[in-house]
Amino acid sequence: MILCVLERWQPGIGDPTWQGWATVLVYLATAILAFQASHAPFPAATRGRERAFWVLTLLLLSGLALNKQLDLQSALTAAGRCMANAQSWYGQRRLVQMGFLLGLAGLAVAFLAILLRLLRGSWSRSALPVLGLVFVCAFVLMRAVGFHHADRLLGLPVLGLRTNTALEWAGPGLISLGALRVLRY
Repeated sequence: MILCVLERWQPGIGDPTWQGWATVLVYLATAILAFQASHAPFPAATRGRERAFWVLTLLLLSGLALNKQLDLQSALTAAGRCMANAQSWYGQRRLVQMGFLLGLAGLAVAFLAILLRLLRGSWSRSALPVLGLVFVCAFVLMRAVGFHHADRLLGLPVLGLRTNTALEWAGPGLISLGALRVLRY
C-alpha cells in the first residue's frame, strides 16, 4: 500500500505560487493570533472553554498551514485510489467518495455543535471566529468535493486573486478579526 501511494504522490510543495505561500502565511499569522487569544483575560465563568476553543483553533490553522504546502490531501486521495484498486471497488468509487464527503460534512456539523455548546455564554467574543471556522470547514469540504466544473470556477480572478485564494482567506480573516477583538478587551 505504501509503495502504491508513493508511486502516485510525492512529498513536495503543493502550491509554489505567491498566493500559495501567502496562504501559508495567512494561516500561520492567524494561528499566532489564536495563540495570543488563548492567553486573553477571559471571564472566570468561560475562561477554560474559551481558551480551549482558541487552542483548538491554533491547532487547526497550524495543520492547514502545514497541509497547504505538503499537499497531504493528495496523499489521502492516492491512498484511496490504491485501496480501491487493491480491493477491486474502483468502479464504485463515486459511492465511496460521496460517503466520505457525507462523513466530512457530519464531522463539520458535529464540530459546530460542540463549538456552540463549548462557547455558550461567550458569543459576544466568539461569534466572529466561529463564523470564520465555519468558512474554513466549508472551504475544506468544497475542495474535498473536487468537481471539475467547481475547480474551473475557483481559478477565476477576484480582486487580483484566484477565487480559490479569496475564499480560503475569508475564514482565517474572520478568525483574525475575532482574535484581535478578544485581545483588545
